[in-house]
Amino acid sequence: MNESFRQEKAALPDAAENADAAPVSGKTAALIELALAVGGFGIGTGEFAIMGLLPDVAASYGVSVPEAGHVISAYALGVVVGAPIIAVLSARLPRKTLLIGLMSLFALGNLASAFAPGFLSFTLLRFITGLPHGAYFGVASLVAASMAAPNRRASAVGRVMLGLTVATLLGTPLATFFGQMLSWRSAFVLVGTIAALTALLIGLNLARDKVEESASIRRELGAFTRPQVWFNLAIAATGFGGLFAIFSYIARTTTDTAGLPASTVALVLVVFGIGMNVGNILGSRLADYSLKGTIGGMQVFNMVVMTTFSLTAANPVMLFICVFLTGCGFAACPAVQTRLMDVAADAQTLAAASNHSAFNIANALGAWLGGLAVAHYGYGSTGYVGAALSVLGFCVFMISLLAERRSITVNKA
Repeated sequence: MNESFRQEKAALPDAAENADAAPVSGKTAALIELALAVGGFGIGTGEFAIMGLLPDVAASYGVSVPEAGHVISAYALGVVVGAPIIAVLSARLPRKTLLIGLMSLFALGNLASAFAPGFLSFTLLRFITGLPHGAYFGVASLVAASMAAPNRRASAVGRVMLGLTVATLLGTPLATFFGQMLSWRSAFVLVGTIAALTALLIGLNLARDKVEESASIRRELGAFTRPQVWFNLAIAATGFGGLFAIFSYIARTTTDTAGLPASTVALVLVVFGIGMNVGNILGSRLADYSLKGTIGGMQVFNMVVMTTFSLTAANPVMLFICVFLTGCGFAACPAVQTRLMDVAADAQTLAAASNHSAFNIANALGAWLGGLAVAHYGYGSTGYVGAALSVLGFCVFMISLLAERRSITVNKA
């Protein structure tokens, strides 16, 4: 165990002494993780299902499909804004109360979205619905990690994230199917129901925790005074951008570049979802072995895979292989989430929640840069954008290591 790892652990509250980390049985911990994962499943389904229902939403409100796409941006903006603000303002709230409140807001936002009378109100409701997204995943990750052994925290975080990755494989297609068969509004009713169920499951299984006396808004804001927090948020904002650069345009890459029929797009998306789930499971286990190694290693992995994607995008077989491996790039997510909780010391809630703000910045950055590349070089070029963003993420990672070593040297002196 290296010196920096020991220092990070020393900065963390002892799980045995932490009031909100009361010992729980294996069965109870599994039920709590399941409840938290159900919430992730609902959030993932709600976030991605709208992409397949945009034409229906546009027709319902009498706007163009590009205009309807603004609701996706509104939701993402809600995530970016809501995560740090909610994390700071809720510093004195018990985690159980906060989680139930966040999922209740998410449930109400989706149910209200289903009955929005006009496009403006619908867009506003999507912004409001996005507010609890990042804070929920941040707090849920902290709760899961607090119940796990020190060398199994990333796996616990990965199990919570499994709800999100399973949503890309099952939840989104199901919600899209029901939305197209019945009404797009029914998809939001479904998501709202899942969120309400999550709040109930958390209420039944998670014990009420005590808030530390030292908890405060000022302490949470202290996370942003730590350079390593900013470095890791920057890694998330850049390193994950490549995934979205490719994913945002994968349908047209499949049909226009690989020359496959439109009917195969759904299969490509399934392969991508399988890759995300495999990456999440393997990545969380690798992170338990080495957080930094997983973060840095996955950036290199993404450089190779995404470059290969662009070089071979016209080959249908290679397209499927590279799409699967691109999805596997999600493996870095549990590692980055856990690393943020470490370097934030006693301001973990804000740091953990802000990771999902960074993730949505990666979404916007990847889609934007990917669009620029498509306009000039075609759909197959998105892999080069992804590789470039992975290089940037790796550079930030290396700078963070150098800064950490310098800080250790100064402290020793």
